[in-house]
Amino acid sequence: MNKNPPKDPNRSDDSAGLLQRRIDEFQTRFQGLIDEIQRAIVGYDQLIGDVLVAIFSQGHVLLEGVPGLGKTYLVNVLSRVLGLTFGRVQCTPDLMPADVLGTHIVGDDEAGRRVFRFEKGPVFHHLLLVDEINRATPKTQAALLETMQERAVTAGGERFELPAPFFVLATQNPLEMEGTYPLPEAQLDRFFFKLHVPFPNADEMVEITRRTTKFTEPKLDVVMTAEEFIGLQELLTHVPVAEPLMQYAARLVLATHPQGGKGDLPVDRFVSYGASPRGMQALIRGARAYCLLAGRTAVSINDVQRVALPSLRHRLILNFEGEAEQVNVDDVIRQVLETVPTPARGAA
Repeated sequence: MNKNPPKDPNRSDDSAGLLQRRIDEFQTRFQGLIDEIQRAIVGYDQLIGDVLVAIFSQGHVLLEGVPGLGKTYLVNVLSRVLGLTFGRVQCTPDLMPADVLGTHIVGDDEAGRRVFRFEKGPVFHHLLLVDEINRATPKTQAALLETMQERAVTAGGERFELPAPFFVLATQNPLEMEGTYPLPEAQLDRFFFKLHVPFPNADEMVEITRRTTKFTEPKLDVVMTAEEFIGLQELLTHVPVAEPLMQYAARLVLATHPQGGKGDLPVDRFVSYGASPRGMQALIRGARAYCLLAGRTAVSINDVQRVALPSLRHRLILNFEGEAEQVNVDDVIRQVLETVPTPARGAA
């Protein structure tokens, strides 16, 4: 009689081993992406990591920074190392929705008959760069709402699915206000992260100049295919989040809403409206990614707090007093993190 039967593949110890191997693979592939990107991009270690976390979490990214910091180049490099198709829209006040989504044109079918057909716009790529998004008119900005939420385009009564994976990475300049149209709340809320692009230090500027004054660019390798990328995205959905952490994330989001003049915190004084449920979704999905990067199998308090700023900063709407005093939204969120009680360590 066999006293040592083969292991059941459904047993929990086998499942735990498989999950750990997939976590190790995620860490290795993620670091491989960063290493390849940094062959072309100088510095920006945290920025690159945050952008990758957002797109692995199936989210869109808004990059904010002054001109000349390499925001556009970063997006281009990202598409090359991921082997994704790349579309670009340069926003100007005369840009029309059809320039982004596409339009119906008259053409000939196989029988030579004149028919209407849909000519797809630049949005029909895996990665869409919307450069200087706040220079587009509200009508054109609104054309992106369906694509970012449903990853599809509806035109002439027809629905066209976008390729998978699909991401929007948009840039905006925080300094120039002439000829710009601030993004409405509905548009901002569809971005998973809002990331600030920092100014490089002296050593980084020297290295940037050394690399960019040559006549050739580095030849980058494709680190993973779109199918491999989607497989790693799906791994995030299997990372467990304890109920106390779910409740903690919900309290964080609710704490970004003013209490109708009843409180004395910065939120009550300077904020008109707080984060939406999409803010909580971003907290949990982003926390799962950072959990995997740390090599753990369950989300911690630190993972949730780590993504609070990029997940929530664009979702808080300042009131008149907050705008007049030029309140830093990040400081308001930090105050929220300090005041909302965390779950007991054993529960998290």
